[in-house]
Amino acid sequence: MNLRKVGIIGCGFVGSSIAFALMQSKLYSEMVLVDVNKDKAEGEAMDISDGLPYAAPMKIYAGNYENLGDASLIIITAGVNQKPGETRLQLIEKNKAILDSIISEIKKTPFDGILLIVSNPVDILTYEALKISGYDENKVIGSGTVLDTARLKDEISMHLTVDSQNVHTMIIGEHGDSEVPVWSITNIAGVPLNNFCELRGYYQHEEGMKKLYENVRDSAYRIIERKGATYYGIAMAVTRIARCIVRDEHAVLPVSTVLHGQYGIDGISLSIPSILGKDGVEKVLEIDLNEEELRLLQNSADELKRLI
Repeated sequence: MNLRKVGIIGCGFVGSSIAFALMQSKLYSEMVLVDVNKDKAEGEAMDISDGLPYAAPMKIYAGNYENLGDASLIIITAGVNQKPGETRLQLIEKNKAILDSIISEIKKTPFDGILLIVSNPVDILTYEALKISGYDENKVIGSGTVLDTARLKDEISMHLTVDSQNVHTMIIGEHGDSEVPVWSITNIAGVPLNNFCELRGYYQHEEGMKKLYENVRDSAYRIIERKGATYYGIAMAVTRIARCIVRDEHAVLPVSTVLHGQYGIDGISLSIPSILGKDGVEKVLEIDLNEEELRLLQNSADELKRLI
């Protein structure tokens, strides 16, 4: 295995944005782009390679599944895009069929790295990828709510006029309409959220939290209505996940991973805070949720199970 080799399957807006972000990150020395449209993959590789003199030496090229056998990370973004007014869950059947065909091709190679699912609905497709691949559970993960968590941090940051790096919070559950903000652990530099809000002159806490959550939950819909797709934010989120893996950071991120009784949930992949390192998910964390947050998380799991 080449620890500094990454493969990206799917060179649409999301895949090409991830490729560009990873090139700038300097995490890898080799990147393979795979797409059903070989010309598109070649064009993206050529275009991104033009910026290498201002980044770091890296081999970027369009390839096939055979070129992915020694990669340490394969990122799957291929699938049908979410259309205006369409939910992520409505993409299930189309993208499940695409994922099945991709996994069958990967399994023909000696690949033994980490499989990162980005295609939507990401939690359901992560579970599907685990089921049909037969790979170790810790090595099949989804990008989960890493992006949603960043969106919530940004919303809180703008609302309270404070650096987003001082905002500590998390969104868990489905990467979609039933996602759950964990307000009970949210703080700004150690100061509980409501206390900090009052320092800034805000006292309508429930109303404020509801608005912030709705802004995050509906963010993708608003972006898609305006420009047709979302891709820059998820590219940064995936780069953050890749950095955890390459640098063996043991960082905590809400990636999609299979659960076995945690939070009273079993037999489904869901976006849950997990310790992430070079071998993938090292440990799923059970953080202290209040009764309402736990109820909403379990409802989110039930909805995904029903659809599966």
